[in-house]
This record gives sequence, structure tokens and C-alpha cells, in this order.
Amino acid sequence: MDRRDFIRKSIQAGIVAGTAASFGKIPNLFAYPNLQSPTQYDLVAIKGGEPNVMFDKAIESLGGMKSFVKKGQKVVVKPNIGWDVSPDRAGNTNPVLVKQIIQHCYGAGAKEVYVFDNTCDDWKRCYSNSGIERAVKDAGGKIVSGDSERYYQQVEVKKGKKLKDVKVHELILESDVFINVPILKNHSSTEVTISMKNLMGNVWDRGYWHRNDLNQCIADFTSFRKPDLNIVDAYYILKRNGPRGVSKGDVVLMKSQIVSTDIVAADSAAAKLFGVEPAEIPHIRIASEMNLGQIDLSKLNINRIIL
Repeated sequence: MDRRDFIRKSIQAGIVAGTAASFGKIPNLFAYPNLQSPTQYDLVAIKGGEPNVMFDKAIESLGGMKSFVKKGQKVVVKPNIGWDVSPDRAGNTNPVLVKQIIQHCYGAGAKEVYVFDNTCDDWKRCYSNSGIERAVKDAGGKIVSGDSERYYQQVEVKKGKKLKDVKVHELILESDVFINVPILKNHSSTEVTISMKNLMGNVWDRGYWHRNDLNQCIADFTSFRKPDLNIVDAYYILKRNGPRGVSKGDVVLMKSQIVSTDIVAADSAAAKLFGVEPAEIPHIRIASEMNLGQIDLSKLNINRIIL
């Protein structure tokens, strides 16, 4: 068994137990007291509540949504809506969290809040069966299709090494505020999919990435426009057979969230939550080497909250 297989099997074995201790690094992520003032936090790690309650606490400790959304602004919220599965299957972002984020945006004075994804399964079924379409409408948001190339515009990725240009959904280009809301889960190609990997749903041609060094392309696109806020949904975690999953047996209830403006830090913390070192995930390591964010969590002021 080579080192990569050993790491993968160890992760899966640990997650099966379904407890905080099984994830190895979780005690470190939540163990220390909070000595900083709220305005100093680089990242919030919260566990033990429902998605909406955890987000309320997390965003409050970062100064509230008004720290990110100003009156009259246009906001795009980008969850993972890629798969035709129900919320308890952990293939998509939790709809309760999406609804709460939209409500906070409007509470901060947003003029419009849009939600979209370039889905893998049929987009209409994904939007409906994920529960996200209903959640968006209930919150007063506007859900937009990502299924047609006409919604995408060609842009240059100036810092890209493998990804030099790409067609990006117009909402990402036109909105004042970009909020990235991935779900933490296993992925067959990248071991985990979190904030940076979720950005693949912003582009039209994902196939190019897979054919041309997927991990480098993920990091390259991160350099184009980093989200203003990253909210990692780890309420349910897909521990294996990602990114879609096969059955409820693939899912563990973790009741956690990671929130940060730093996309590399968010993914690094979430990777530890999953039970793997961030540097072992190639696109996280590459993004760190490109100075796109902080991979070393010991250098961050982290607000650790247990409900």
C-alpha cells in the first residue's frame, strides 16, 4: 500500500466512527480558548448546532453580514448544487444554510441576492431535489440557471500556470459580493472538495481542467477572483464515494462549519476537520505556494465555538 492509499484508507476508517475524536485534528481545531476581540478573527470554526444557528453565531463573531454586504449591493451566493440527491445525502450544500445566508444578506441591505451552479446532473432536478431552489425562493433570493454557455464570458486568468483563460458565469463577473458556500466531502479525483474545488461550478468547461492538471487549474482559477467570504458546510459529511455518494451509508453527521475570508485557510481547516493535513491535498498546497492564502492555521486568529 503506497502512502496516498494509506492516507485515504485511514481517513475513511476514521470517519466511519462518526465522532469528533475519529477525525484526528478536530480536537486541535476546537481546543483553544478565544483571547482575541471579534474584529481580529481570521477564521471561525463552529460545531454542535443546526446550520442556521451555527451561521448566526459565526457571522456575528466576524462583525455581522454588514461587514461584507453593503446597502444596495448585488450579491451572488455559490453553493454546491451539482447533484440530484436529497440534503441528507451530503452531495450538495445544506439548503437551511443557504436560506440563512440569503436572509443575512438582505438584512445587511443587499439589493439582490442570486444563487446558481453549473450542475453535473440535470440542473432542474438538482435545483429541486437538493432543496436549494425552494430555500432560495423562501428567502427572497433569485435562483439562476448555469446550464447554457450564453451565461458565460471569456476572461483571462493572469496568474494562471495551466489555466490561462476560461469562460466564467456572468454573475461572478457582475456581482459586488461573492459568497462561496461549498460542502465538505470526499472526491474521487482530489480526495476532498471544499471551497476552491467548488469554484469549478463557476465555469463552463470543467473538462479542460480534468485534462490539464486538475489541481493546478483549481489553484489557478482561485487567483482570478477569490470569494469575499467562504462558508464551509460540514453539517453532513460525505465520507466516501464522492462527489455524489452512493447511499446514506456514505454520510456522517458532523454539525460543523468553517467560515473565513481566506479561501486557503478555510480549506486547510476543513481538511483537518476531514482528518487529513492540508499539505497532503495538492490544490491546497499549490494555492499556498502561489500565495493565495494561509495554509498554516497556527498563524491565524481562530474563533473556536462549541454549541
